Amino acid sequence: MTKRLSSKKQYFLFCTYLIIFTLLFTTTSYAGKVDRTPPSAPTNLRAVTVADTSVSLVWNAATDNVGVKSYDVYQDGIRVANTITASYNASGLTPAKAYKFYVKAKDAANNISKSSNILTVTTTNTTTVPTPAPAPTPTSRVVGYYAAWSAYSGFTPDKIDASKLTHINYAFANIGTDLKITMGYPDIDPTNFTKLNALKQVNPNLKTLIAVGGWSWSDKFSDAALTDASRTAFADSCVEFIVKYGFDGVDVDWEYPVNGGLASNVKRPEDKQNFTLLLQKLRERLDARGLVEGKKYLLTFAGASGSWYVNNTELNLLHPYVDFGNIMTYDIHGTWDKYTDFNAPLYNNSDISPQMKWSVDSSVNAWTKAGFPADKLVMGVPFYGYRYNSVVNLNNGLYQTHTGGSAVTYANIAANYLNAPSYVRYYHPQSMVPWLYNGTTFISYEDEQSIGAKAQYIKSKGLGGAMIWELSQDPNKVLLNSLYNGLK
Repeated sequence: MTKRLSSKKQYFLFCTYLIIFTLLFTTTSYAGKVDRTPPSAPTNLRAVTVADTSVSLVWNAATDNVGVKSYDVYQDGIRVANTITASYNASGLTPAKAYKFYVKAKDAANNISKSSNILTVTTTNTTTVPTPAPAPTPTSRVVGYYAAWSAYSGFTPDKIDASKLTHINYAFANIGTDLKITMGYPDIDPTNFTKLNALKQVNPNLKTLIAVGGWSWSDKFSDAALTDASRTAFADSCVEFIVKYGFDGVDVDWEYPVNGGLASNVKRPEDKQNFTLLLQKLRERLDARGLVEGKKYLLTFAGASGSWYVNNTELNLLHPYVDFGNIMTYDIHGTWDKYTDFNAPLYNNSDISPQMKWSVDSSVNAWTKAGFPADKLVMGVPFYGYRYNSVVNLNNGLYQTHTGGSAVTYANIAANYLNAPSYVRYYHPQSMVPWLYNGTTFISYEDEQSIGAKAQYIKSKGLGGAMIWELSQDPNKVLLNSLYNGLK
């Protein structure tokens, strides 16, 4: 005889089955649901370099709920490539021909976005492209800093003689409150970037780097370098920046780890070790991106010339992570001193003087003795000097008190002082630098003779090359030509 369930038990079982069925149906429905919302369209498609048979394109990445998987690139309405990065190099093009490009994003569910803006690009005409001038050999790097603000006074990047440079460092990018790289001069930087990249048509071997920080914008380096997470975020932002704007690498201008620089800068004793870790993280991220794109991204840094800087960094440990280091062998003396002296004396001299003896040679020796390889050491050369006012009329103005002064470009010196009748040029045979004096004004500077001596020094010491601060200060290329010829 079959035992019948009570009404209460039947009702309980019915409710239980109903709940289970509902859960199963709901889970199955959501598990099988496909997000059919397409990604947003890529934006700001633009060309960073244009040559006779190729165009390098970049765009702002699309956003999506599922995650953007790749991008389809269209050329004249035909899909020509699929790439996982927000960049593409179109090659095999015809010179002097107009092409239309647009891009669509594809997500993990294979949903496709609307197209980006349509970009029309005309390749260059091979008959009008300048014949590239021979660049210095890799063992004789000529690195020129270009100051972004010089564009305000008319010295735009297209005025640079790129045929005599191997690298141009664009100064400077800033560090934002999020500890990521950001444009320093957003009103002029995009235009400058385009003109800078165009120089590669003149010198195809030219490399451009974004210099981060500098004297004014080093306040957040200590925070950016503090933890692995902050270092990673900063490094990733640098990689994204250089890919977006067409640079070949990053130049870290932290002025300075541990001590020095502006009084408002954040400084920590652990900056010494964290600077090495920051460069290590940048090297890791740049290499990873280069592996994807099949190219080598550069990492360099600028450091001070004093022994205090050597003591506050790990030059013997950090050098494997960088392609080279730029040593700022200038501002050894200046108008902040009590007495007149040389901006960048090549060697110490035997003069009796009331202030510290230090020189370019002292700086180079300090770096190499600390374990930094000579062939990676790029020696700084100033294209400016210092003018001291109200100088006591003794010893032709050298090592005398003054009432202050200011920096002065070589262009200003050449135009207003070199040939002025009241000024006499003197040259120190040991320190191998010139100065001008008229009985009251003292000017320490560089000329063709002293630049030539510095070029010979670089070759004799087997150094990695020369670095210039900065290119707009010698618009007529007088010093640049002397340096280039001296390094041949």
